[in-house]
Amino acid sequence: MNYDIIVVGSGPGGYVTAIRASQLGLKTAIVERESLGGICLNWGCIPTKALLKSANVFEYISHAADYGISVKDASADFGGMVKRSRDVANGMSNGIQFLMKKNKIDVLKGNGVIKAGKKVAVTDEAGTTTEYTASKGVIIATGARSRELPNLPQDGKKIIGYRQAMTLETQPKRLVVVGSGAIGVEFAYFYNAIGTEVTIVEYLPNIVPVEDEEVSKQLEKSFKKSGIKIMTNASVESVDTKGAGCVVTVKTAKGEEKIECDVVLSAVGIQANIENIGLEEVGIVVDKGRILVNDYYQTNIPGFYAIGDVVPGPALAHVASAEGIICVEKIAGHHPEPLNYGNIPGCTYCSPEVASVGMTEKAAKEAGYEIKVGKFPFSASGKASAAGAKDGFVKLIFDAKYGELLGGHMIGANVTEMVAELVAVRKLETTGEELIKTVHPHPTMSEAIMEAAAAAYGEVIHL
Repeated sequence: MNYDIIVVGSGPGGYVTAIRASQLGLKTAIVERESLGGICLNWGCIPTKALLKSANVFEYISHAADYGISVKDASADFGGMVKRSRDVANGMSNGIQFLMKKNKIDVLKGNGVIKAGKKVAVTDEAGTTTEYTASKGVIIATGARSRELPNLPQDGKKIIGYRQAMTLETQPKRLVVVGSGAIGVEFAYFYNAIGTEVTIVEYLPNIVPVEDEEVSKQLEKSFKKSGIKIMTNASVESVDTKGAGCVVTVKTAKGEEKIECDVVLSAVGIQANIENIGLEEVGIVVDKGRILVNDYYQTNIPGFYAIGDVVPGPALAHVASAEGIICVEKIAGHHPEPLNYGNIPGCTYCSPEVASVGMTEKAAKEAGYEIKVGKFPFSASGKASAAGAKDGFVKLIFDAKYGELLGGHMIGANVTEMVAELVAVRKLETTGEELIKTVHPHPTMSEAIMEAAAAAYGEVIHL
């Protein structure tokens, strides 16, 4: 019952941490009460991307004539799409089981509660509790769940969170999405693409509010062109679920408006899973619903660490994985660099896709930088034209003095596959001039990065 490391939670933070610990020669166990892979693999990142791909394929078929192809009587099989999504998630979860065996990591199935003295009590389905000790440390990676608003209580049927949104038994005819972050706009795109009438309600002035304003405006334009109704500077006051469907009361600058729909999707953020896991008993400090940690994810109590959605910072799968690796390498006596939270890529997988890293133009100006801004539209890209995906652009923001890339913002087809170049550019402190002189293959969407850099320095060729 003794281990070097015990990881509580097996999401992309937890299982990656456990594997890295095992690679470092540490005897490791992982505690999981549901399915290996956590929310991301079973109810988040992976199954949603499967649904989005189905919607994307259906869109291609619906617009086949644009590509010189005739397709008749195509229809969206909602149940088939949901089944494929679940099959993909289940297959990935089985893959994590294989990785646990391969890396000789013990999987402790049950509900984990931390105890003083670097211990974890695990209660299995039968109600039997077993106590385990971690000589080098316990790493808390319990993730997060859909946040509920007081005036938007989720009942799982008419007012739902992301879990129910990907497993509904029937496709709603009308859907109201509350919140326009990544989760909200991805589901809005999916349901709209397969024929549901979708309305997005966003409290702030722009959809995808963390993105550069130009990106937000372009996505709003693209969504409206697809038939999605968008209400910004608006708030849901109440939802009446007494009838067959829902009546949503939305407060706007013009007054109150009532919207009838079948289902309301609450996509207003997430809430960390920190209740009932023993934090109070051990004395671990929490602030604003997150566990406080240092640069290497140690809590205020020696021997206890926390990573991922339960600590301050971006609630993203790749962030949790990076934090876990840094945490366990430090425990093993290595000297990892602290994570640079200013160089974390963000991706939203609607259509068109959105990807960004670093500062927005507004943030760079507010920080006092003198900037050079370059923008290259995909309407001027040969590959985008050939692919029939001309919506969107690449926008790069450079420090005028030193040439540092302060921020990169992209909206368009496959831009989530392109953003890693900008993350590497920022990590390696590459200048704008060097980026211009980096030969990009033609024809590709990625050429737009080189062209946007050239535009910032007055050297753009294809505009």
